[in-house]
Amino acid sequence: MINFDFCSPTKIFFGKNREDEISTILKSYSAKRVLLVYGSGSIIKSGLYDKIISNMESDNIEYFELSGVRPNPSVISVRAGVQIVKEKQIDFILAVGGGSVIDVAKAIAVSYQYAGDPYDFNLYKVQPAIALPIGVILTLSASGSELSSSCVISNDELGVKQGFNNNLVRPVFTILNPELTYSVGKFQTGCGIVDIISHSLERYFSKSGNFEFSDRVALAIIKNTIECGSICINEPNNYDARAAMMLNGSFSHNGIASVGKKSIMPIHAIEHAISAFKIDVAHGAGLSVLIPAWMNYTYKVDIDKFVIFTETVFNLHFVNKDESAKIGIQSLKTYFKSIGMPTTLTELGIQKTDIPAIVDKMTNGGTRLIGTGSIYPLSKEDLISLLNDAI
Repeated sequence: MINFDFCSPTKIFFGKNREDEISTILKSYSAKRVLLVYGSGSIIKSGLYDKIISNMESDNIEYFELSGVRPNPSVISVRAGVQIVKEKQIDFILAVGGGSVIDVAKAIAVSYQYAGDPYDFNLYKVQPAIALPIGVILTLSASGSELSSSCVISNDELGVKQGFNNNLVRPVFTILNPELTYSVGKFQTGCGIVDIISHSLERYFSKSGNFEFSDRVALAIIKNTIECGSICINEPNNYDARAAMMLNGSFSHNGIASVGKKSIMPIHAIEHAISAFKIDVAHGAGLSVLIPAWMNYTYKVDIDKFVIFTETVFNLHFVNKDESAKIGIQSLKTYFKSIGMPTTLTELGIQKTDIPAIVDKMTNGGTRLIGTGSIYPLSKEDLISLLNDAI
């Protein structure tokens, strides 16, 4: 286990109707002029928007709005938000939604005093030095952005989807009411399940030492997500299952599942290239194709770890290690199918002829590896083979 610093400062307000406390919570953080960031309007249909607005107005909290944040969020929304923050002298950002909305809020938060383009942070041209405080009311269990230090934004002009990590963008609080996820449909619920699994799975399969504490945490989150995820798909109003999903999502990506080791996430990097190439690909859908494909391509490099994965997550035991690893991978792929998720690139609208362009962009013309430092850094040729196997 390596030396580490662990930071997870976000205060969680968990349970039924906790969103009713939003103005009290905002005032406790001295919020006076709030930018409300949300998506396409589902919070309006559900009545959550009216509840939040009424709550803030009753306590004389001024608010301004940035709506229309899309899945695979665009830097265009970030730029618009930064303009509002500067013009209206915003002192707090409230994100209401899932990962896309939260990530836009994060990007705005670090850009409000920056003179350059907000996407400079995602291109690693500059590091965040200051950030506005962010609060979250979560309506979708998936990205874990409500507790994480990551911020992923798409730039359609450049054809790039890229993230950065910095503790300054960790929200100061998040409200987790499982009931707010009841209206999430089967497909988006499935996407969330896959995303949560991927956050822990990629951390688990990063290089580990002996008796690695975080590996056991990661496997527990994966197993619990598989179990409660099926219930969420079939019983969308099951409070306990939705509650477990929320907590799995939050803690799969706050760093606890990789504490004491270096976390490398090559599957996420490949998916970002896929959904940058085709922006209507949902993040979780892309991951459901790529996770089994990556596992099949790399399992022999650290086969003992794949055997432990199979035994712990699926309670399957085989003497032959190769068979055990393959059964575990197939069991996960079968699970993804069972919750309505795609398992081939063709289902995503990606053709074999698209692969060279995607890989070329991802690897800067073959000049860089994907997953440097992981159990299997992937070259341009590796990626072409991996993706061809996923067609």
